Amino acid sequence: MTTPAGTTELRELVLPVHANHRGTLFAGQGLQLMTKAAFLTARGLAQREVVMAGVTGVDFLAPVPVGHQLLLRGWVSRIGRSSMTVCVTGLADLPGAPAEEVLKGVFEMVAVDAAGRPAAIDRAYLDEQTA
Repeated sequence: MTTPAGTTELRELVLPVHANHRGTLFAGQGLQLMTKAAFLTARGLAQREVVMAGVTGVDFLAPVPVGHQLLLRGWVSRIGRSSMTVCVTGLADLPGAPAEEVLKGVFEMVAVDAAGRPAAIDRAYLDEQTA
């Protein structure tokens, strides 16, 4: 199964080690998982290493209890010369129950060269996919 360039899906199981004192996903862990999804999405589109330049916003919409599956979806909503905006949503569910949107965030990512400097995103392969 392949996903289009600029999109990512990953699944995580919320375990006790990821939880806060109330038995739900610790916000720091949720942010880390969203950051991972944003990174993988941006690197997949840029076809080179990327770094995070900023977080425009993150919303924790509902608590995620231990035992729930978390599906993180990332997609690129804007492509600049070397930067891109990546949107991430998180859906939580238990087997047999409908998924609920619980997390969302917007991340600014930058493609970099070996020296860590901003590098242009090669759009040639992106143009081929849309032609």
